Amino acid sequence: MAKAGHSVATRKRKKKVLKSAKGFWGDRSTQYQQARRILMHALKYSYRDRRNKKREIRSLWIVRINAACRLAGVSYSVFMDGLKKAKINIDRKILADLAVRDIHAFNKLVELIKK
Repeated sequence: MAKAGHSVATRKRKKKVLKSAKGFWGDRSTQYQQARRILMHALKYSYRDRRNKKREIRSLWIVRINAACRLAGVSYSVFMDGLKKAKINIDRKILADLAVRDIHAFNKLVELIKK
């Protein structure tokens, strides 16, 4: 009796890796070993950058809020401190959106802070 092979499982595993490596440059998309090695690297970067993206977005919100605050004649830190003291709970995402899309509403918040 012949020994059973592993060809089905092996082929399935290799096809999965090569499918994920589609679009990679050169042999990295066609050779299994190259594709596997580079895919591990890519997955590491994607894991790391999903966390870094949150950091970068928050800093973008802060930049936008700061720019709108400076136009209104107040600094970012004074503005945020004023919001806390006035017990206005609006997160930075919403504040940044107001600063970009509705500057009049943002200026009303600044007026509340100045009082």
